Amino acid sequence: MAEENYQQRTLRFEAERKAYLARGERVGRARVACALAAAGALAAGWESRLIPWRLGVGLAAALVVMFLICVFLQRRIRADADRCATLAKLNRQGVARIHRRWKELPAPQAPAEFEAAPLARDLDLFGRASLFQLACTAATPQGRATLARWLLHPAPAAEIVERQAAVRELAALLDWRQEFEFRGSTDGGHFEDPAEFLAWAEGPAWLKGRPALSVYSVVAPVMLVVAAVLQGVGWLALPWWGVFLLANIAVAGLTMRHIHGVFTRVSTGEQPFERYAALMQWASESAFQLPLLARLQQRLRVDGRDAAAQLRALQRLVTLADLRYSSTVYGPIQALSLWNVHVLRGIESWQRHAGAHARDWLAALAEFEALASLASLAHAEPAWVDAQMHDEPKLEAQRLGHPLLPAAARVDNDVELGPPGAFLLITGSNMSGKSTLLRSIGVNVALAQAGGPVCAAALRIPPLVLGASIRVQDSLEEGTSLFMAELKRLKQIIDEASAGRALYLYLLDEILHGTNSHERRFAVRAVLERLLAERAIGAVSTHDLDLADTPLMTQAARAVHFRETIVETPDGPKMTFDYQMRQGMATTTNALVLLELVGLAKRPKEG
Repeated sequence: MAEENYQQRTLRFEAERKAYLARGERVGRARVACALAAAGALAAGWESRLIPWRLGVGLAAALVVMFLICVFLQRRIRADADRCATLAKLNRQGVARIHRRWKELPAPQAPAEFEAAPLARDLDLFGRASLFQLACTAATPQGRATLARWLLHPAPAAEIVERQAAVRELAALLDWRQEFEFRGSTDGGHFEDPAEFLAWAEGPAWLKGRPALSVYSVVAPVMLVVAAVLQGVGWLALPWWGVFLLANIAVAGLTMRHIHGVFTRVSTGEQPFERYAALMQWASESAFQLPLLARLQQRLRVDGRDAAAQLRALQRLVTLADLRYSSTVYGPIQALSLWNVHVLRGIESWQRHAGAHARDWLAALAEFEALASLASLAHAEPAWVDAQMHDEPKLEAQRLGHPLLPAAARVDNDVELGPPGAFLLITGSNMSGKSTLLRSIGVNVALAQAGGPVCAAALRIPPLVLGASIRVQDSLEEGTSLFMAELKRLKQIIDEASAGRALYLYLLDEILHGTNSHERRFAVRAVLERLLAERAIGAVSTHDLDLADTPLMTQAARAVHFRETIVETPDGPKMTFDYQMRQGMATTTNALVLLELVGLAKRPKEG
């Protein structure tokens, strides 16, 4: 069981952390003892004359070496303890993921443009207690954006099948995935948006268009040194080296603003360079069986060198550029050698050889992160299955459940949508499970077409374009009423269905409830007739039991319902739901019972 595995690993890593901390305390005491003993040896040799002073100095030197070794060991031990703490936290999050304890999972950080999508709001794809929060383990902005894009935009069927296989391979590699997560751990600071860095990497080299400056930066420092040496040996009477020094200062002043700007663009997010490199190294050096993962690994190599090595080489150059932050050292070195230009030459050499590949490295790493995220979900939910892709224009699901509900609270139902010309009409009273069923269908389709596992015993789907109108809101800012907001959403759904990109799947929940029942019934029928004419498939929930009383609706609708159980007790009515879908139209309502349950009014007595 995944939960038991996570719990055992949590205990193991917590125990290892305690052992490391205890070892670190012992090394820390040894470090203090070495420092005191070194001081004592010096004192004994120099002042007390208890031992020969050479022996005292030798002992002190040996103890200082031991002190430095203790410092190094303590730093390593602290890093190992922190690693164990992070791995223990990741396993606790694994348990929280299984039980849907949202407060214990990392806050969702999907890009804003994805969160604003209407489908995302309808299906709880992003935000708190969402599918994204449940699945995402990606650390980089590109990884999170890739997973978000996969959830919103379906992949071709062949690509879905490839992702499914890769997810299953990674799901079995728990140690690999958690090491991958650890290397991307953002406890030391968040990954910055690399847009500025990528724009520089793919842009023109500044020095390339200034060959005179490049030549001068080499010749001038040499001539300065030569002039200084010649004056020192008496061959030159005048300090000609000062001319070169003043010229260097002038050139440095004229070029500083632009070169420092380049340094800033390159080093945006410098801190994550090592974490990017660590992630890429772990992904590229691991052994995988499937072609998709092998292709991603190949994208992390260029010109015989791994992307990780290339990034570390750039980081070393950026470290040299950071000399500009040292006020005491930078000025003299810059004046004497034109340090900025030499560092920029090295950075632009990296740009020419590796810059064009940087975007693809980040994209390949992002796909690794997205696949690892879906694999974490597959590991946490071993009973979930991969959707089977087929070409028939219908969806068939056995024991379909809502992925955001824990297994203990979830009720599964068999669902069939299609073929074109038919729709599922879901009726039932308030709170009985109609909206949950619609979201169960939508979220599982989104998961399936991202390549992830689905909350079902079996799911067969064709390539689908998904649209929904479940959670529509009015807008004071735009001056849009609820009814108009729903109309706009429905117009968008019909336009998407008529685009003909793929079979369209619509999910409509109590639509157009912002108007009177007579006009609403007419409008809903008009919408459904348009969708049926576009050969779309879908499901519609409603309280309106008269919706299917026209010949077209009667022929097209396959009615199912949910129901409640009301028990009269001395304290008033009690209502329960089993959330089981049944065939046929609903025969009961519960609005008046709910009114009485919340204490607003008594139901009228029958008869």
